[in-house]
Amino acid sequence: MAGEMTRKEGTSLRNRPRGATPLSWLQREMNRLFSDFWIEPFSGLAEWAPSFTPMVDVSEDDKEVRVSAELPGMDEKDIDVTVTDSMLTIRGEKKQEEEEKDKGFYRRESSYGTFQRMIDLPAGVDENKAQAEFKKGILRITLPKTVEAQSKSRKVKIKSG
Repeated sequence: MAGEMTRKEGTSLRNRPRGATPLSWLQREMNRLFSDFWIEPFSGLAEWAPSFTPMVDVSEDDKEVRVSAELPGMDEKDIDVTVTDSMLTIRGEKKQEEEEKDKGFYRRESSYGTFQRMIDLPAGVDENKAQAEFKKGILRITLPKTVEAQSKSRKVKIKSG
């Protein structure tokens, strides 16, 4: 049809869109090439290579930093929490449950696999007094601040102008 460009014609430098520089055309074609090569063949990858990334909330006040992570379906023995050099690391493995073949699953959306979440901690956290509790799929970590860090905080008065 007149005015339509086939994919083969679109790859010719002579047939680049009006106003496109050779460099912008090359970039567009490279993006298309990588998209065709990597994305299309692996579009079903998520269905057979599951992953798990827990949701994490972090809050802080004058006395402590609190972290809570959602780890549904996990056991305490599958979780590892470490604090090193002002970095909190939560690692674990959510194991896949056995699938019962005779139940005839149509679709399974449960996620599983190993994970690692690393959270930068503010200066002044007393790493030796960190505590963790795991209850009903929620991991709660409390990291108290040192006395020095608690005393360094001060309110700043705002002037109206």
